[in-house]
Amino acid sequence: MFKKQTLKNGIRLITAPLKETQTASLLVLFKVGSRQEAKRIEGVSHFIEHMMFKGTKRRPTTLDLSKELDGIGAEYNAFTGKDVTGYYIKTDSRHLSLAIDMLSDMLGDSLFSAEELEKEKGVIVEEINMYEDNPLMYVEEMLEEMLFDGGELGHMIAGSRETVRSLDRKKILEYKNNYYSGANVVIGLAGKFNQTQLKELRTKFVFSKGRKSKIKKSTIKQVAPRVNLKHKETEQVQVALGFPAFSHHDKRSYALQLMSVILGGNMSSRLFINVREKKGLAYFVRAWPNLYEDAGAMVIQAGLDKARIEEAIVTILGELNSMKAGVTGEELKRAKDFIAGKMALDLEDSMSIAQWYANLELSDKKLMTPQEKLKKLMAVTSGDVKKVANDIFDLKRSNLAVIGPFKDGKRFKKLLK
Repeated sequence: MFKKQTLKNGIRLITAPLKETQTASLLVLFKVGSRQEAKRIEGVSHFIEHMMFKGTKRRPTTLDLSKELDGIGAEYNAFTGKDVTGYYIKTDSRHLSLAIDMLSDMLGDSLFSAEELEKEKGVIVEEINMYEDNPLMYVEEMLEEMLFDGGELGHMIAGSRETVRSLDRKKILEYKNNYYSGANVVIGLAGKFNQTQLKELRTKFVFSKGRKSKIKKSTIKQVAPRVNLKHKETEQVQVALGFPAFSHHDKRSYALQLMSVILGGNMSSRLFINVREKKGLAYFVRAWPNLYEDAGAMVIQAGLDKARIEEAIVTILGELNSMKAGVTGEELKRAKDFIAGKMALDLEDSMSIAQWYANLELSDKKLMTPQEKLKKLMAVTSGDVKKVANDIFDLKRSNLAVIGPFKDGKRFKKLLK
């Protein structure tokens, strides 16, 4: 069972002890990401994440940080999203005190040296190059940039080469000090730990309370289909098709999650069977909901045969239309059993438990156990799924991102009418 407490500096701490494990997972989330960034400093949230690994006063270099954690076999990393930045360490519970000391040191006392900052600009520019050279990854960014056109959720997480190169130490620290405050922090701790380690955690994470970050609510005003085409000489075409959905606070999100499983969530889904197995049009095809606290999208992604691209897209659209006609009771039951099984497997891991509760708290959702969420999923009916499909799959609100050896986007736009 989990426990929530709020520290004096505003940090929300969620703890979830697990009896049958020897590991402990410590996750620190900040309510800040690319959507908080002004145009001129796009990429700064991601840049700050990188700089946290470049040394502190007590551990002046990257090597000083990494060799301590490598020395105990810990798993550690960080990530930046549209609305969150996270840092984590998973370790043998005997070394949890080191993990607490390490993360509190990095997040509270990193040097942000001018020399390291300039070097890291080159690293991040190469990371941007890597993403753009990988169509499988980049097509998702293209889709969200188009789908949330003009809104904060359309910002590229890594920024652009120009904005990254223009960042200076003063801008970075001003931004960090504004958002890295107690009111924006959620800490999740799951696994095996004791009261002494809990006391260390409450004592060592020192932030000013600050103010909770706010977002500008995203609105998608779309009345016609859109296509974002990037010409690239590839053998396989990468396609991402997206439709505006709703926030993760919306009660329909449970039906949407089940619909996405039936449509393209596993190897027995409609898209996998009909696009890949029956017609051989794709190596991979999948569908998933991408929901934020104020908006969201339903996404279908596939790697397609360039010689049969129109046939593949028409087949995918046909499956979306079929979803609007409804799903069978058997399909719905299989989807529910699939999610229940995945949750059971995932939540054997202490890090998954830490993420579960910390993400709920950060997004201001009511804290619930996995079992409570499963109960809500099990209550979804076939009619609920059909209604969600009809609410979402409107071709007038479709967005298609394509990376492949094509120069004319009109050929794809015709398919969306």
